[in-house]
Amino acid sequence: MSRRRRFIGLLAAVSALAFGASLVAANSASAAGTFNIRDYGATGNGSSNDSAAIQKAVDAASAAGGGTVRVPSGTYKSANTIHLKSNVVFQLDSGSTISGASGTGYDAAESNSYDQYQDYGHSHFHDAMFSGDRLTGIGFVGSGTIDGGGHLITGNPDKGEADKILSLTRCTGLTLNGVQFRRGGHFAILTNNCNNITSDGLRIDTASDRDGWNVISASDVTVTNATIAANDDALVFKSDYALGTKLPNGHVTVTGSHLSAQCCNALMFGSETCGDFSDYNFQNITITGAQKSGLGMVSMDGANISDVHYRDITLTGVRSPIMEKIGTRKRCGNSPGVGHISNVTYDNITATGAGPSFSPTLWGQSGSNRISGVTFNNVHITVPGGNGTMSTSVPSDNGDYNPNSLGTRPAYGWYIHNANNITFTNSSVDFAKDDGRPAVIANAGSNLTFNGLTVEKGSKSPYDLGFQSVTGYCVTNAKTTTGAAATVNSSNSTASCGTTPPPTTVTVTAEAESGMLTSPMQVQSDAAASGGHYVTVAAGNNSKTSAPSNGSTVIPFTVGSAGTYKLWGRVIAPTDEDDSFWVRLDNGAWTDWNDIAAGSSWHWANVTDDTDSDATVLAGLTAGAHTISFAYREDGAKLDRVLITDDLTLVPTD
Repeated sequence: MSRRRRFIGLLAAVSALAFGASLVAANSASAAGTFNIRDYGATGNGSSNDSAAIQKAVDAASAAGGGTVRVPSGTYKSANTIHLKSNVVFQLDSGSTISGASGTGYDAAESNSYDQYQDYGHSHFHDAMFSGDRLTGIGFVGSGTIDGGGHLITGNPDKGEADKILSLTRCTGLTLNGVQFRRGGHFAILTNNCNNITSDGLRIDTASDRDGWNVISASDVTVTNATIAANDDALVFKSDYALGTKLPNGHVTVTGSHLSAQCCNALMFGSETCGDFSDYNFQNITITGAQKSGLGMVSMDGANISDVHYRDITLTGVRSPIMEKIGTRKRCGNSPGVGHISNVTYDNITATGAGPSFSPTLWGQSGSNRISGVTFNNVHITVPGGNGTMSTSVPSDNGDYNPNSLGTRPAYGWYIHNANNITFTNSSVDFAKDDGRPAVIANAGSNLTFNGLTVEKGSKSPYDLGFQSVTGYCVTNAKTTTGAAATVNSSNSTASCGTTPPPTTVTVTAEAESGMLTSPMQVQSDAAASGGHYVTVAAGNNSKTSAPSNGSTVIPFTVGSAGTYKLWGRVIAPTDEDDSFWVRLDNGAWTDWNDIAAGSSWHWANVTDDTDSDATVLAGLTAGAHTISFAYREDGAKLDRVLITDDLTLVPTD
């Protein structure tokens, strides 16, 4: 079955599940009861402070075991933070508005010892119109509006000021359907470590403020038919260290949406990128404006970003249509290394750049941190052009994540640096105004293929495609917009067509504490551990003859391609009597991982099978989602991090 058919089938299944879940949620809320905020004293006159009445309705619904807080038509001023509760869903009727207020009545920002790893706004969650932590089954539905009213802060708020409308941490089961969020301050919506999110018909207008929706450290997210107009970032996926740990991200689908960003990024990964990202699908999206990236992806803080797919997307008025960059900022509390970007596809993309523009760019790092495995099929980009000839040497990198961090590229079209296994098929790049630079320059890479590429040649351009220190480039059926054969310039490079590029390796890492834990397994702190935490079993628990029924961490992960994988754990085994775990993949048989090298320091050890003379465990995995489980065997063994890779020669060192 083709990827397209699998993807459409997945969307249909997800939509059906989301629709069914919405019906269940609605029926449950109906059964539990509806709590009209006017019954609790809300006036809806737009001037009286209705916060207390709204909170009473929330509390009443929570006390009843859950329900719907109904907001009927009217304008309800809310000058204090509303504290959300589990199993309580807001229903905003047509003509209803909950409006923010000036003054200092909102909750003060809480302290956060991890402030240094992300911007202030990402580090604090209490200073919002609505906030909640560790909640389940919550949502905002209907056709009404929540409007900051121009009173929310776009910078760092003082005590009692709010800088966001909705702020949620560590939640499960969030629904955002139909409701409009306006003038959100720094963020209309900020969710951090909230999973199982469904959203349909969400409307966000923060074009006069800053960010639309920051989806941080999230798994299992479905967004359909969203309209987000932002000033800063519109819809952005991040993973920071605000909660004191590195968290995984993935299984995300965004379809049928319209995004715009006046100053910054429309659809973006980063810049906060501590945890890994895998399994993202973006389809049928229109982007109308982004003064930074239209489709942006950066790994600045050690994240591995893989298995990301863009299809059927139209971009206009974007300053940098497509950009991928691996940076070395390493702003994460787990002492990260340099990240990776791999297995990314772009299909049926049309983009028109806005001047001044920054050329579409792939920018990796040297060695094993090159960008790898990116394909472009039917991707057509028009850039403003208008530059003269310039040096074709590698531009300098100021270390930032923004498109301007590399300055003006020496190619008006694609600039590719430190990248392997890149393929362009039936694609084109042209300019609105004559440009003296080449259409494509690739520097430092291998296995770069251009098949059926159409380029526009500038009147003073020295050549069309240039390769600098590239091993194995292939240009076939490339032509200019006038029909002439495209010209190629090569230095310290080798051409190679007809050979099969080596397969892209897949490496996935995850924190042990990010899994689903069952007692007596527990999370402990250690500054030397990745993310500052590790998993072990409470003292006195041993299960040497068989895996226990409880006492494990079940860690989800996704691999982008089928293959044979090797399993690693970052561990401490204090003694020969405390040196083992039970391990299994998915719901398979348990493996007795014994005889881990004893010591007092964290180190990587590959998973072996004690019953097979400590042979290395090699697992055949299909492409897609999996789980790896570690259960206790001996009570002194500690597990910090796991790594799954099809690079059987890799020996992790970080």
